[in-house]
Amino acid sequence: MEGETRRGSFLEVLAVFLRLGLTSFGGPVAHLGYFREEIVARRKWLSEAAYADLVALCQLLPGPASSQVGIALGLRRAGLPGGLAAWLGFTSPSAIALILFAYGVAAFGDVGGAGWLNGLKAAAVAVVALAVWGMAGSLCPDKPRAAIAIAATVAMLAWPTSWGQLVVIAVAGIIGWRFLRTGQSDAEQERQFAVSRWVAGFCLVVFGVLLLGLPILGRALAAGGLTELLQVFDSFYRAGSLVFGGGHVVLPLLQELVVAPGWVTNTEFVAGYGAAQAVPGPLFTFSAYLGIFVGMPPGWAGGLFALFAIFLPSFLLVIGVAPFWDRLRSWASFGGALRGINAAVVGLLLAALYDPVWTSAIHGTEDFGLALVTLGLLAIWKWPPWLVVALSASVGQALTYVV
Repeated sequence: MEGETRRGSFLEVLAVFLRLGLTSFGGPVAHLGYFREEIVARRKWLSEAAYADLVALCQLLPGPASSQVGIALGLRRAGLPGGLAAWLGFTSPSAIALILFAYGVAAFGDVGGAGWLNGLKAAAVAVVALAVWGMAGSLCPDKPRAAIAIAATVAMLAWPTSWGQLVVIAVAGIIGWRFLRTGQSDAEQERQFAVSRWVAGFCLVVFGVLLLGLPILGRALAAGGLTELLQVFDSFYRAGSLVFGGGHVVLPLLQELVVAPGWVTNTEFVAGYGAAQAVPGPLFTFSAYLGIFVGMPPGWAGGLFALFAIFLPSFLLVIGVAPFWDRLRSWASFGGALRGINAAVVGLLLAALYDPVWTSAIHGTEDFGLALVTLGLLAIWKWPPWLVVALSASVGQALTYVV
């Protein structure tokens, strides 16, 4: 298809992901659903199988999976500028909102029971359900792959951890490699990424040097302002480098890194986490809020400093593995493994649809009815996701006055 081969521009990718950054509520699993609806189903920048390949790749990498999928999509569409544009568009709205919240300009207060937030959660249920249904149709077309998806769902519900996710993906890959080999891959055989191996290798070297070298350099330097900046950068860089699954999984590590040294109080941490639930986009932008309170460097620069540090590993890893992923995809033996992994990804999304998406959003008949109407608007009437999200939030708020 034309949309799968034509190259895009920085501004095109920025505009698309800025809209996603303003409307993608519901956490990382919902983000994957929004990406699929906007970029695969609506704009047809790539096929369902190629999108699943990118999701599988980012599930295997440490860091915020949904943000990495966004970076990979931008990278595929418009090269390195496209990857930067996708990250800026998707991240900026929530980062700005959380920096403003840290200054006290936007006082969200306790939003846990807000009607509009309940409406957004119901919309997330519909978005994820639609993504699971669409991906299952193309990635689990036969009984063996459907069986892998079901087994992955059950395994993740029984073992809902980031390590459980990695084990499920690894086992599915082994099963696919052994039993699902064919002559060619389901995904496009052209290069997904226009990245040279030299650039990729440089990024991987920088990733490793920073991960291993920052703690050593911080201890080697005498106490002072530069040492404190290095310690802050190292803390957020490690948080973005060592956590699989992203999102809520990073919170315990972040709390240990910023509360234990006394940079942020536990009250400030919890308040910021509550605000992070009320904004669209990736939860890792919580780092921008924390950077304001850490205050090194002071003011809004501290927020941007922490934001850059926690997302830098994602850029280095996605760019670093991109051309090697292209090479692996072209191997017939790896194609079978990838079929198994893609089927497992459907199972992971289905498990996440139940917990945490469904369990946190559907508490009664009103919530279920709103999610069902939202699903109908998306799947049958083909309303754009941003309009459905806005309508769902408005209805959710209205229900608080009549129910």
